[in-house]
Amino acid sequence: MLDAFVDYLDSIKARDPAPRSRWEILLYPGVWAVGFHRIAHWLFKGELYFLARAVNHFSRLLTAIDIHPGAKIGRNFFIDHGFSVIGETAVIGDNVTMYQCVTLGGTNPANGVPGKRHPTIEDDAIIGSGAQVLGPIIVGRRARIGANAVVTKDVPEGASMVGIPARPTLVEATDYQKSFVPYGTPCSERFDPATQQLEMLKCEVESLRAKLAELIEKRDGADKERDCA
Repeated sequence: MLDAFVDYLDSIKARDPAPRSRWEILLYPGVWAVGFHRIAHWLFKGELYFLARAVNHFSRLLTAIDIHPGAKIGRNFFIDHGFSVIGETAVIGDNVTMYQCVTLGGTNPANGVPGKRHPTIEDDAIIGSGAQVLGPIIVGRRARIGANAVVTKDVPEGASMVGIPARPTLVEATDYQKSFVPYGTPCSERFDPATQQLEMLKCEVESLRAKLAELIEKRDGADKERDCA
């Protein structure tokens, strides 16, 4: 058990260059929030719902991170900075990284329909700060959700999503092959998918204009030849 905990701290250090030692990581609110959640989830599975909620509320007061006791969380889950919300039926795989102000939220709480209402985040996914992942969708393995993206549909494995609503964006092969990218997307400047589409349409219009001008020139040349004849 101690070895697993040390591995957990080392996995955080591998993803965050700020701490100089494991002792610093022990002060991270995300580490405490996940620790309290393990206790709350154990109580929740034992149908001790009030006690589970009590642990959850104490954890939220201490860490500013709200993880419902029913959420299922895998190994080496790292919440950087905090101020995040994770819903009851959320499922989080192994080695997932989540930055500040993220919501793994449910949909349509007014219809009274039980069941899976929150996202499933598969192994090695990265969710950037301010992202909102909503509904019983699946975020595929090694997917990356950019900052402030709003995700309401399934995310394919390895995709990088940006925008509102979130759409896949192209990334260079060298960036895609990296095992970890802070905040889910490379920091190099790149177009938003909507901008990429506009640029493609602009190029297509310019190409059509050039072809139209060529056809008009040929038509005018043929008219002149007929006039001379």
